[in-house]
Amino acid sequence: MPLFDPVNETVFTWAAPPVKFGAGALEELGWDVASLGARRCLLLSDPGVAATGLAGRAADILRKADVEVQVYSDVAVEPTDESVEQAAQYARGYNWDALVALGGGSVIDTAKAVNLLITQPGELMEYVAAPVGAGRPLEKKVLPLVAVPTTAGTGSESTTICVIDLLGLRLKAGISHHSLRPVFALIDPLTTITLPPEVSAACGIDVLSHALESYTAKPFDARPRITSPAQRVAFAGANPISDLWCEQAIKLVGCNLRKVVCNGYDLPARTAMMLASSYAGIGFGNAGTHLPHANAYPVAGLVQDYRAHGYPTMPMVPHGQAVGSTAIPSFRFTYPSDPDRHLRAAYLLSGRSADPDMGEEALPEALRSLMADIDMPMGISAFGFGEADVPALVEGTMKQQRQLGVVPRPVSPQALKRIYKESLAQR
Repeated sequence: MPLFDPVNETVFTWAAPPVKFGAGALEELGWDVASLGARRCLLLSDPGVAATGLAGRAADILRKADVEVQVYSDVAVEPTDESVEQAAQYARGYNWDALVALGGGSVIDTAKAVNLLITQPGELMEYVAAPVGAGRPLEKKVLPLVAVPTTAGTGSESTTICVIDLLGLRLKAGISHHSLRPVFALIDPLTTITLPPEVSAACGIDVLSHALESYTAKPFDARPRITSPAQRVAFAGANPISDLWCEQAIKLVGCNLRKVVCNGYDLPARTAMMLASSYAGIGFGNAGTHLPHANAYPVAGLVQDYRAHGYPTMPMVPHGQAVGSTAIPSFRFTYPSDPDRHLRAAYLLSGRSADPDMGEEALPEALRSLMADIDMPMGISAFGFGEADVPALVEGTMKQQRQLGVVPRPVSPQALKRIYKESLAQR
């Protein structure tokens, strides 16, 4: 009889990029990029960041370090397959040594996708995760990508994932590969000072959901044992290292998100939220997100007319709002998988010991209190959805196999239907 022959997985992988953190860190961007051996780089940003002067300032810092730089500042908020291709068209034909992404998750995700498109053969859809795309692995070396986040939200500076809105399918989907993780993250809380309150709120809920979903994900050792290292997925499930980072992120959000929404110039709170975003990013980048994120993709992809305050005037559900809109019923659904963990998450978020008698309502109530205080939409009806939209939303969620693979309970279309209907009833 073999000494060691487990049925379930016993190994998980965990990775994060080097990080430089602190107020004023942006001033060292040139030195950091030059230290990679880069002498010619493409800096990607968006019109909002460019309008603040940050993109021009970053370009000047790079040039002072003798790094030749070109700025592409037309990255779309909530990137689409079309906007990514436009950015890639701009990038093609130049002999870049590195890419720099200066912006929120949309910019960093776009930079990852551009990096893929200018270094790999084939089309974007070939690399989108199955079953939406072919899930083709990257075959060639990509360029080093330095990420400089300007929002406390996405955590994309730490992850292997980029999410794209596929316009023809009216669906968001992700591309994930370890090569897409930035080689370096430079995080300066001063870059977030001018964020509008609505953006700070949505980004903060995204941070919180990253941490909560990773913390309550299916444990890594609940998966069947793999037969080859090549089968090990990027989202390993809840694991002891990610748990530590996620707990700290939940606590920081609970203590600081209300503050940055009320007063964007509260630098200690901004700093804490940037830490929370980084902690949650390196947590979920290894453990994975589950139901709120799986639901968010069809919610964002199927929206018709909703326009969010603080964002560009266009039909769009900001990612953090989309995630938050089904978080309450989603965590009510996952509660039976590990009641103690859900109760601890409620305690970390609220700062108060959760009453065990509240059971499955403890974490939803802590979420509801926070979201009400920062004026976040409570359910999908806020975006114009009704009961007739539920079948299409359920169908879109069922395509998000990367997220559904780490839900700690089996997910059926019937369960998703119930979650969406509970979201519709929220006000």
